[in-house]
Amino acid sequence: MSVKKMSLFQQADPSCGDAGAKTTGPSCGDTVEGSVSGKAKRLALFASAFLSGTAFSGLATGALAQQSGSAAVRLFSSTEVIVSSVVLGALGAALLSSVWLVRQRGNLTAESQEIRSALSDAQQRISKYEALIADKNRRIVVWESGSSKPEFLGQLPVETGAPQSDRDFLAFGRWLRPASAGELDKLIEALRNEARTFDTVVETNRDEILEVQGRVSGGKAFVRFLALNNLRAELAELKIERERLTTSISMFHSLLDAIEQPVWRRDAQGKLTWVNHAYGEAVEASTPEHVIEEGREFLGTIAREKIKATATAASPFHDRVSTVVHGNRTVFDVVDVVVPGGSAGMATDVSEAEAVREELKRTLKSHAETLDHLGTPVAIFDGERRLQFYNQAFVQLWGLTLPFLDSRPDNGELLDKLRSDGKLPEQLNWRSWKDSALSVYRSTETQTDLWHLPNGQTLRVIATAHPQGGATWVFENLTEQVDLETRYNTLVQVQGETIDHLSEGVAVFGPDGRIRLSNPAFRALWGITAEQAKPGTHIKAIEAACAPSYDQPDGWRRFGQMLTTFNDARIPLQGTLELYSGLILDYAAIPLPNAQTMLTFVDTTASARAERALKEKNEALQKADEIKNDFVQHVSYELRSPLTNIIGFTDLLKTPGVGPLNERQAEYIDHISTSSSVLLTIVNDILDLATVDAGIMELQLSEMAIDDLLDDVAMQIADRLHENGVNLAITAQAGLGMIVADEQRLKQILLKLLTNATNFAPEGSTITLNCWRNPKEVYFSVTDKGPGMSEDMLKTVFNRFSANSRGGKRSGAGLGLSIVESFVHLHNGDVVIDSKPGQGTTVTCRIPSGAAVRSIAAE
Repeated sequence: MSVKKMSLFQQADPSCGDAGAKTTGPSCGDTVEGSVSGKAKRLALFASAFLSGTAFSGLATGALAQQSGSAAVRLFSSTEVIVSSVVLGALGAALLSSVWLVRQRGNLTAESQEIRSALSDAQQRISKYEALIADKNRRIVVWESGSSKPEFLGQLPVETGAPQSDRDFLAFGRWLRPASAGELDKLIEALRNEARTFDTVVETNRDEILEVQGRVSGGKAFVRFLALNNLRAELAELKIERERLTTSISMFHSLLDAIEQPVWRRDAQGKLTWVNHAYGEAVEASTPEHVIEEGREFLGTIAREKIKATATAASPFHDRVSTVVHGNRTVFDVVDVVVPGGSAGMATDVSEAEAVREELKRTLKSHAETLDHLGTPVAIFDGERRLQFYNQAFVQLWGLTLPFLDSRPDNGELLDKLRSDGKLPEQLNWRSWKDSALSVYRSTETQTDLWHLPNGQTLRVIATAHPQGGATWVFENLTEQVDLETRYNTLVQVQGETIDHLSEGVAVFGPDGRIRLSNPAFRALWGITAEQAKPGTHIKAIEAACAPSYDQPDGWRRFGQMLTTFNDARIPLQGTLELYSGLILDYAAIPLPNAQTMLTFVDTTASARAERALKEKNEALQKADEIKNDFVQHVSYELRSPLTNIIGFTDLLKTPGVGPLNERQAEYIDHISTSSSVLLTIVNDILDLATVDAGIMELQLSEMAIDDLLDDVAMQIADRLHENGVNLAITAQAGLGMIVADEQRLKQILLKLLTNATNFAPEGSTITLNCWRNPKEVYFSVTDKGPGMSEDMLKTVFNRFSANSRGGKRSGAGLGLSIVESFVHLHNGDVVIDSKPGQGTTVTCRIPSGAAVRSIAAE
């Protein structure tokens, strides 16, 4: 503005140097009119300056210049000039403003027309775009910057399953697959927050494929959902399938890398293309890549050639292969699959499984052998309910044939077989009972049942199902248990009745000192009531109730101490109590199992009196026995001397030096000699028995040869055998060895047996003397073919003076076998007689070969 003013002033007086100069001179055109006051000039200049911004500025300036130029011709007053300038300026300004407004209005009208035309074009384009967007194959979601609500454009086909409602559309989890919904939420969040664009495909719950694109433009986020046509849908499906397969392959590679079994893949030429870490460790390679580079093989050449020769696409190779891993021979279960592009295989270490399998076989065999030796019948059925195992006790219980059992019958078939054979209990509804028995295969619990068989046996049947299928049947024979239980209950009842009817008083106390049971005799002996002796009463109360009956307070106190003692070893007590009533009771405190104690009281009043009488009689009998023994010994010794004289003189009369005897005299002399010998034998036997009974017989033990003993006995009995016309056969092995015994008494035993056999043996028969031994004993037996003995005779054959003369050639005193038994017992042996009427008799003596020395025989 100041520049314009400067130019205007310069045009006013171009001859002047500076429009703003204050000095004037003749060069500036000073005239007469130069006397115009400085004030008027200043007003004129002010008016020119005021109008210089308007259209009238030129007029004002021209007028001023004209006024200055023609000052000499016409002189205007400054007031007039100012007023006219103002008026003219105002008119010019108004005119110019009108012109400017008219022009400006025209410009506005033109701009409005252009805006309307552009708006119309924009609306047409928006309609076109909305028509394109409103296609049923796509939908766009637009988000403004910030947290504004989204704007939705277009729709997706109904068959895709996409909701038509805007609110439901963003709930992707309701109409998209979970994996697609989760991935899409993450992509949209990254698009809005980080402006990260994306292109992906998603799957709806109706198996439809949608292409989703995320873009950012003008501060807005756009997500376009596009329903694909056939080709694009197939391409998207292939893409999804490719991603799924890629993920699966990667997952399987990771899985195969994590397992401990070596896995490999080969190409069509058999070269390794991939191995897992377990394969690399097996071949001692640092990484699987080194295995591929170096071509290290896990299996041997023979095994690989076998796999190559036998594996086909239809029949994969599957076998056990042995190879060396880390220096150890290991067995692997190898599976190799052939495919058109090559092959793949995996090896599972079964060395431990083989060892476990062998151990299992041995264990099963051991268990089978154990079960086979059990007395309890056992049968095992497999998962198909067929008989897999049975033991001998099972066969014996049911009496089934081995061919039938070896045919592995079904469990139901086995039950039908047992029922048809009449070995199972009769049932009202066989089918229902059978289904109930076989329900063990469908149950997880053990079933137990009792079978009462027709043959009287009672079985507890225990059926247990196996986790892998099948069941085990155990048949526990409870016949004896039931019988024992029945007998036990009967015994308890009988014992209760017996105890109640005993004449002895019985009371049983527990470890706490309280009475458990008592019988009426106990209460009657002590004069107490059943209430006072009821079960649960303490022994102190029993003692107080029994105290008035006797004057020995220590008795019941001792019983109480025994009942309540803490010592493990309880010593039984026995003794006698005499009551005020005159009764004499023998008591006994007997420890019972379970820390119980039984007290018994026997009324021995009558027996005590009888005992006194018996003692007196016994003393008298003992005195008489002593007198008898003294008499026998005395008579025996007194008879031996006359008999010796008689025998001696009889033998003297038989000698030719005395003189000849007639036939009758010789016969009488023989009878006298024979009778004297028999009488001497009887006297000697009686003396021996008396010595044995008195306990004063001494055995002169010595070591002798058994062969010499048998020879001496045969020589001494020879005359008697010849006299009776009987033969003797000695049966003994040569060199039987030595025996420690009394030689005289042992010979006497054998001679008594042979004499007795000779007396009863038929004429012309043979008597057998048999001898044998074992490391500790020697046996002598004498056998004859005589008439034998009956059972009644055998019972009394060892009794003294019990002679059986029937069938014998001579009758005796009946002391022979009694002496034999006594002498054998003195040697710690025994005698056995085996005889039957008409079948002869055998007498066997057992003598210890190294008997202990006994100086005096027991009675």
